[in-house]
Amino acid sequence: MTKEQFIVEQFDIGGKFISATPYGSGHINDTRLVVTAEGDKEVWYILQKINKNVFKDPEQLMDNYCKVTEYLGNIIKNNGGDPMRETLNVIKTKDGKNFYLTEDGEYWRMLVFVVDSVSYDRVERPEQFYHCAVAFGNFQYLLRNYPADTLTETIVNFHNTEDRYRQLMEAVKEDKCSRLSSVSEDVRFATDRQEFASMFERAHKEGKLPLKVTHNDTKLNNILFDKKTDRPLCIIDLDTIMPGYAVNDFGDSIRFGATTAAEDEADLSKVNFDISLYELYVKGFIEGAKGGLTEGEIELLPYAAMMMTFECGMRFLTDYLNGDTYFRTSRANQNLDRARNQFKLVSDMESRIEEMKAIVKKYV
Repeated sequence: MTKEQFIVEQFDIGGKFISATPYGSGHINDTRLVVTAEGDKEVWYILQKINKNVFKDPEQLMDNYCKVTEYLGNIIKNNGGDPMRETLNVIKTKDGKNFYLTEDGEYWRMLVFVVDSVSYDRVERPEQFYHCAVAFGNFQYLLRNYPADTLTETIVNFHNTEDRYRQLMEAVKEDKCSRLSSVSEDVRFATDRQEFASMFERAHKEGKLPLKVTHNDTKLNNILFDKKTDRPLCIIDLDTIMPGYAVNDFGDSIRFGATTAAEDEADLSKVNFDISLYELYVKGFIEGAKGGLTEGEIELLPYAAMMMTFECGMRFLTDYLNGDTYFRTSRANQNLDRARNQFKLVSDMESRIEEMKAIVKKYV
């Protein structure tokens, strides 16, 4: 009996184990596609080992995961949808837990495989970016009444830009790898925007930015699309579900999708903010949210695009100064190129902020 078969058989499923093979393109968790046989029928599942290096408390993570997916399942069912395809479904172990803990301390979870679905690693057509926006806007709408403060932060201060600025300044002070002299202009770019980095935390304290349930990794490949209709079906990769600001989910999608170049493009002349894709996403996100965004959130949407891009740039620069210990690199200076790439996008957005505000007003 293989290790995977033993683990699979700890979960409360029927059928006979056939196989467990590597699946997907994710870089964080170890994922397997499990096939079982129930009579003449094959049944598929997803088996994942939770990465304890990234997620320090897998039990709290799975508590968040199950609370939110069960809530979504009930909402979807009440709305006449199919909860087995429109949200993830966690399978319990035979002793009723939502994960299996091996003797060597590994945490595994099992999910129902969403049939007739497909995911995309990159935007191939503009309408995909629009559908991505509708899906994440609708995700916010479905969870608008969920008490966010009952969830745990799976990664503390993950999208706290003020704290990311503090971490960058620590890296500058320590200069562990003697790289500071080569990035003085990049550091100045960040220090010139210190006040901006605190904008959302101030807005939250002033009551303009409510705490909500947020996804925190709103990339296109975290949406399953229906194979037949090519429309959004289900939001996946819920490890970073936690309390946060809805505008950050919006902004992270813009950072990822409304750009003309790859994230590590070193030729900054190729790196530009695509405002037509921004407009598509604004339209879709506001439609998907169905009026569930507050006045303060709507006002801050354009700034969220800048904030998440600025934050990501600071994270890349911090990692470069610290010796490239967090983000994977495949070549020298890749994190520095990534940081400069993001800062270039921030500059572009700053020059077009009035257009960005007008686009939001157009669709509200």
